[in-house]
Amino acid sequence: MVDLFAKCKMDLLDQARAMDIYPYFHELQSKQAPVVNMEGQRRIMLGSNNYLGLTEDPKVIEAGLEAMKQYGTGCSGSRFLNGTLDKHLVLERELAEFTGYETAITFSTGFQTNLGIISSVMGRHDYIINDRENHASIYDACKLSDATMLRFKHSDMEDLEAQLQKVPENAGCLIVTDGVFSMRGDICKLPEIVALAEKYGARVMVDDAHGFGVLGEGGRGTAAHFGLTHKVDITMLTFSKSLASIGGCMLCSNAVADYVRHTSRPFIFSASLTPASTATALAALHRLQEEPEMVTHLHKMADYFREGLHANDINIIDAPTPIVPIFTYKTLDTLWYGKKFFNEGLYVNPVISPAVPEGECLLRTTLMATHHEPVIDEAVEIISRVMKAGVTPDFSF
Repeated sequence: MVDLFAKCKMDLLDQARAMDIYPYFHELQSKQAPVVNMEGQRRIMLGSNNYLGLTEDPKVIEAGLEAMKQYGTGCSGSRFLNGTLDKHLVLERELAEFTGYETAITFSTGFQTNLGIISSVMGRHDYIINDRENHASIYDACKLSDATMLRFKHSDMEDLEAQLQKVPENAGCLIVTDGVFSMRGDICKLPEIVALAEKYGARVMVDDAHGFGVLGEGGRGTAAHFGLTHKVDITMLTFSKSLASIGGCMLCSNAVADYVRHTSRPFIFSASLTPASTATALAALHRLQEEPEMVTHLHKMADYFREGLHANDINIIDAPTPIVPIFTYKTLDTLWYGKKFFNEGLYVNPVISPAVPEGECLLRTTLMATHHEPVIDEAVEIISRVMKAGVTPDFSF
């Protein structure tokens, strides 16, 4: 018999630690702000998904504190039984109204939201067609659903149509795509996806974890960005990014929502969103409604950052979002640059396989609406200086 734990030895992990370039689990000792205290030192934060900067907003923080005073620390049960608060219903109603959907269902995490939606809506005789660069939670949800999964090359509409042609006429079909792809920052080709869905009779779901609060009028998301809210059957949102909390929701029709509420195992058998998390997400939504110019400033800062990198001949992926990936290509080079930036007072996210294909490794940087030019200038200077110096000659490959 093979030792079950033999697979637990990870050579790359051991190598990275031995070379002192292991990039994960850094200890944060302050709020998610443009400049943070991480492991006892000041560091510029260019690795957070806190796109609107609302995790440190006083109104959002106060809403969480007041909710804990009123409702306590948790719900101690699922939404199906004792775990539905009036705050859950208010949050669902206001999210649906803001985005233009009939209704919403909240889940306890964003990952769980995708699991709960897809495993409920899709069955053994259905087909799911995924963009190859969709989030991992979507792929895990496909496994849980028992549906047949097909994949199309990233944003390749010819390949999407080829996959649609494989679906039997008597089978249900759901096309699933990220709205904004989290590693590269590019936006899905939603108009073309919707057109193909209509041609073949498929439904469309958009994972808008990185699009909500970032794209569309007032931050309403990817479907709104293209004017296609009425054509996207299901939109999934997370609260852990622009809404400064944790959790997620499904936006859809009343009929689909009622079905999911009564059949989704991740929804029925999980404790509901905590009072504080619910209240902070709702308060963040209110702040977005009160100050939609946050979205405009976010894009202004992202453009300013890209311009600074271009001026210094740094090779980046250009996309109209706050996600600005810097190409580093090789795995160990990526980890080395990430550690060097960290030592110089800048935190970014090294992205290696399997999150991206081997040979396409990158440093994922992200902007917040609370960033301003002086801090961005400082970050650009560090990036330019370190990358122009190149990898240390005695760095062992």
